[in-house]
Amino acid sequence: MPDHSLLTTTILLLVSDPLVRSVLQDTLEHEGYTVVTAGDLGTAVDRLTEVTPDLLITRTYVEGMSGHDAATHLRTKSNGLRVLMVGGLLDDQRLKYRESLEGFDVFPKPYSPRELLQKVKDVLNKPRA
Repeated sequence: MPDHSLLTTTILLLVSDPLVRSVLQDTLEHEGYTVVTAGDLGTAVDRLTEVTPDLLITRTYVEGMSGHDAATHLRTKSNGLRVLMVGGLLDDQRLKYRESLEGFDVFPKPYSPRELLQKVKDVLNKPRA
């Protein structure tokens, strides 16, 4: 499988909180990823008309809905989209189970930038769903 850290890889970052979105964007871009950001589902859908991302990173909750529902919707617009759910409530076993049914990767807080980047590489090296 290709090592996506050596390729031009596009990540769609769907995070409502501007500060969190900015920190994640900076971390990913510093590693060499192309990052397209969205603060809500409507913007994320618009971004899919501009790019075909290799990965969607979203939080457990985005503006007005669960991150799971947003990711499920975006997958209907971008076939086989890999999804990485990051954030706080992921220690709930019911949520982990729900995410696993959709084939989403789950990465709970707390994590360091290095740990996040490793998880991103791991997910990118998986086949598309």
